[in-house]
Amino acid sequence: MRAQLARIDAVLVQALIAAALSFAHIHDVAVAAGQDGWKAWAYPVSVDLLLVAAWRRLRSGSAKGAAWCWFVIALAASLGANVATAGLLDLDDVPAWLRILVAGWPAVAFLGGTLLAHTTPKTANGVELIEDQEDEPETAPEPPTPPPAAIQAPPERSAVPVPAALIDHARKVAAEHRIRTGTPMDVSTLRARLGVPAPMAEAIAAHL
Repeated sequence: MRAQLARIDAVLVQALIAAALSFAHIHDVAVAAGQDGWKAWAYPVSVDLLLVAAWRRLRSGSAKGAAWCWFVIALAASLGANVATAGLLDLDDVPAWLRILVAGWPAVAFLGGTLLAHTTPKTANGVELIEDQEDEPETAPEPPTPPPAAIQAPPERSAVPVPAALIDHARKVAAEHRIRTGTPMDVSTLRARLGVPAPMAEAIAAHL
């Protein structure tokens, strides 16, 4: 655990030293280009903030093309200042093109930081994530309408052959029963009076 902490501390110290040197170099270039006072200190801050914003967008995994573009621009500004202060550029006689670059850098840094900070990230499927949008209430899906139950036709009764004479006799018996009781004869009574099986009694009743 201590070895890991020592390794992390060494990396942080190295990063802080590199950041401080780069910060100072950008400040010196800004001063040489005519930006004095607090403005000279604001230049390295804007470069470092643009680097951090581009790095955060790269880590988020969205809009990597724009993030890489602004990361390279900020890195070029930082490396350019480091190289310029290494003796390759006469800081007492800064060329006009460098003064133009230094003067136009705030607008470039503002544009890049705004685009990186306020561009809506997208998901893997390309759908924009809108944080402030209210969630619409989800309506429950209607249950599917069950198909109508099949209507089964009653089984057809087996055709039982009935002699015509038996039908005539059954009509007479049924007529006598109606005259005597005032009600039609049911199948059970018809079966009992004629002494026939139930299927035949039903067949006879169908003819009455």
